[in-house]
Amino acid sequence: MGSGDRGQPDHTAVRTALWRALHVELDPAPHVLTDRIGLRLVAPPDDWRQRPDMDPEGSVASRLGMVSRARFVEDLVDQWGARGVEQYVILGAGLDTFAQRRQEAGRRLTVYEVDQPQTQAWKRNRLTEIGFDVPHWHRLVPVDFEAGGSWRDQLAIAGFDAARPAVVASTGVSMYLTGAAIAATLRQCASLAPGSTLAMTFLLPSELLDEPERAIREMIVSRAAQSGTPWLSFFTPGKMLSLARECGFADVSHVSGRELIERYVPGTGLSAEEFLVATV
Repeated sequence: MGSGDRGQPDHTAVRTALWRALHVELDPAPHVLTDRIGLRLVAPPDDWRQRPDMDPEGSVASRLGMVSRARFVEDLVDQWGARGVEQYVILGAGLDTFAQRRQEAGRRLTVYEVDQPQTQAWKRNRLTEIGFDVPHWHRLVPVDFEAGGSWRDQLAIAGFDAARPAVVASTGVSMYLTGAAIAATLRQCASLAPGSTLAMTFLLPSELLDEPERAIREMIVSRAAQSGTPWLSFFTPGKMLSLARECGFADVSHVSGRELIERYVPGTGLSAEEFLVATV
């Protein structure tokens, strides 16, 4: 599955799906998240476990970070769902499989997955090929970001009710965006109905990392730049919270990467991306 193949998910979405499958294969139960559907969507070559980024030891922090951030968002969706929130928006959905793994959610939720048109068309076809329907409550929302498309406009076309609150997730995206683009996303989310909540991941600046983490970061940043997807934005927690307030959120909080991992995989001492949780 090539990262540059038109219409197919990018290499980061594929890697995330494979790490989620690897978590089920390699890490002890109970699993943070049980997801092998993304692996079926990707249908990688038989030797995918031999990829350097799938090394059992070398990928442990990454795969535990990926499943923990996904579980955190889904727990948030459940918490707000219990309070009557019935809309869930996933920005840059990639190979997210919530709608396939949690089919009972369709009784109370409408799930809107936002991504590029070609990726959405590919995903719809692959879901059909592996035996999944796309039910009425699962909306694949195509937005051509490269042409300046508005995800809010396309959500409305897909049936999103702007008068009702929603949970919005943006994970693994902010590092690829400029500060201006992140602020624009925050303002758009802050203009949603009262009671809406955004869960957005962000990365700390290198100077806030300890030495081993800093060395790994520098390697990843270099590789990202070489692959044509440079990392552009990093935030201290204070800066991110201030930006969210400036953009219109009434209640903002920070969940650290260490706290996130400790919540779901206690005792490992590992860290993950930071979370901004902001409510209108």
